[in-house]
Amino acid sequence: MRLLLAPMEGVVDHLMRDLLTAEGGFDLCVTEFLRVVEQLHPVRSFFKICPELAHGAKTPSGVPVRIQLLGQSPHWLAENAVRAVELGSPGVDLNFGCPAKTVNRNRGGSVLLKEPEALYAIISEVRKAVPAHQPVTAKIRLGYDDASLMLDNARAVAAAGANELVIHARTKRDGYRPPAYWDQIARIKEEVQLPIVANGEIWTPEDARRCQQQSHCVDLMLGRGALACPSLAHSIKTGAKRRPWQQVLALLKRYSLFEIQGDKGCYYPNRLKQWLQFLRLQYPEAQALFDQVKTLKHKEELLQCI
Repeated sequence: MRLLLAPMEGVVDHLMRDLLTAEGGFDLCVTEFLRVVEQLHPVRSFFKICPELAHGAKTPSGVPVRIQLLGQSPHWLAENAVRAVELGSPGVDLNFGCPAKTVNRNRGGSVLLKEPEALYAIISEVRKAVPAHQPVTAKIRLGYDDASLMLDNARAVAAAGANELVIHARTKRDGYRPPAYWDQIARIKEEVQLPIVANGEIWTPEDARRCQQQSHCVDLMLGRGALACPSLAHSIKTGAKRRPWQQVLALLKRYSLFEIQGDKGCYYPNRLKQWLQFLRLQYPEAQALFDQVKTLKHKEELLQCI
């Protein structure tokens, strides 16, 4: 079994990747997306979204980090994909799953699931441009408004030469509302000869086992569940119990020091509250801490509270 850490925009940056991969269990991380319009991004843009490039494209605990690109132009996505792997990214991932309205309005992310031919054009151009030994992967949802093009999209991804496909088992219209339709991934696996990773609504080791059974996938991608329970990947892999609250609190302290010492200190209060909102789904103690800090605006106050 391989476990991948999902690319959650505005949530999982290099600091969070460091913390979560240090907990154990993860085999690969995918970055937040780099938006590609009609330009070849400068080198600094890749390092901004993936500082791990300076260290062999791995987190401090040694987990590889793959750069994700989002856009609509096959040519410019291919140009940026080449630069990503030249800088050290172990392959490149293409985002066709982002449900954000601003992204979709500009013909990016999940809106392209309305156009299987667009998926094919993008992936095939990137695949031709990137050296053969570097994987080109893609992430999709079951569809945009509905799942009527689910199989067509998966066939397009496979025919274009992608090495692997991650499927979030919901449509764009479903958003993040439960349930995730893992059984639909099994339908796709019957139709395409392509390694597939299942994603969506995996909060516990029991969820992971049910997802594997229903999706017929061995490999999984964890997103919000890993934020709610930082040791989730480790528990899925080893059967160990989740970390006690005191160890999670130590993670929050470490995250606090990361943020205060780094270049994102001004974002720290909001990022911490955001993380606590996830943690309180699994830890009642996180709710009490959130209630204490929710009105605080300065990082020093929050750190003192922690």
